[in-house]
Amino acid sequence: MPLARFLGLRLLGAAGLLLAVSALIFAMTEVLPGDVATRVLGRSPDPEQLRLLQERLGLNQPLLHRYAGWILGALRGDLGTSLVSGQPVAEVVGRRLLNSLLLALAAFVLYLPLAILPAVAQAVHRDGPLDHAISAVTLAILSIPDFLLATLLLILFAIWIPIAPARSTIDGVTTVGEALAALALPTITVAVVMGTYAIRYLRDSLIEVLDTDYIRMARLNGMPGRRLIWRHAIPNALVPAINITALNLTYLFGGVVVIEQVFAFPGFGALMVGALLLLDVPMIQATVLIAAAVYVAGNLLADVAAILLNPRLRHVG
Repeated sequence: MPLARFLGLRLLGAAGLLLAVSALIFAMTEVLPGDVATRVLGRSPDPEQLRLLQERLGLNQPLLHRYAGWILGALRGDLGTSLVSGQPVAEVVGRRLLNSLLLALAAFVLYLPLAILPAVAQAVHRDGPLDHAISAVTLAILSIPDFLLATLLLILFAIWIPIAPARSTIDGVTTVGEALAALALPTITVAVVMGTYAIRYLRDSLIEVLDTDYIRMARLNGMPGRRLIWRHAIPNALVPAINITALNLTYLFGGVVVIEQVFAFPGFGALMVGALLLLDVPMIQATVLIAAAVYVAGNLLADVAAILLNPRLRHVG
């Protein structure tokens, strides 16, 4: 079957790409000044202690041997130990990933109507006052940096109209109500940022679909406008916009670090940047590899979704 063969090839390509990325990550962390043992013991360590720690950490082994050990450990869920906190990397990353996953799910639920409804309104009323008004609003939002938009929402809804907490802190003792309140402002900010990018692509794609012959024929045959839009036009118009959605999914797990900093949200992006600043090599390796995996998975899902939405693509190749 073409679809099964396509999925198999894409999965094989994704696995190969992740393997290449993991090798690049490992090589880049190896050229950082000093080794892991030197960072643990600090400046001017005792030579004997340094040698013993290097042996215990396996730093005296060949590079390829250490890389293979790291990859096999990652496949087992063992990502090493943080040099800063001394905690297992998998536990720290797991907590932050869960927080980012909650934010991603909430933002994605809000993102869909924010992207689809204005785009449909623009396409249906193209070149009209509503189309120009929505375009002006999206252009204005796109011109505002993420951190500034987050700061404006923080001032508006946490200070002037105090209906949301200023700090979006989530931990093990946070209740469901507190978690929802903490997620409110980051969710709105992320959804608005993602939605404004998708609106413009979806509008142009939907206008192109509405001008096709089969849509015109369905309209001439008396098909109701709502059914024409939601059942026939939208599924085909979503195909080009899916790639933007895939990029937005990866943005949720790595690109929202500025927004996380504004709201003090303990997410995955902030963890990755903190690891880079502190030269926490095991944490750097784990977070960058996971971010790459999310990017590859997002593009794979985008390809599959495009095929499912467009039956003509299921029998290509």
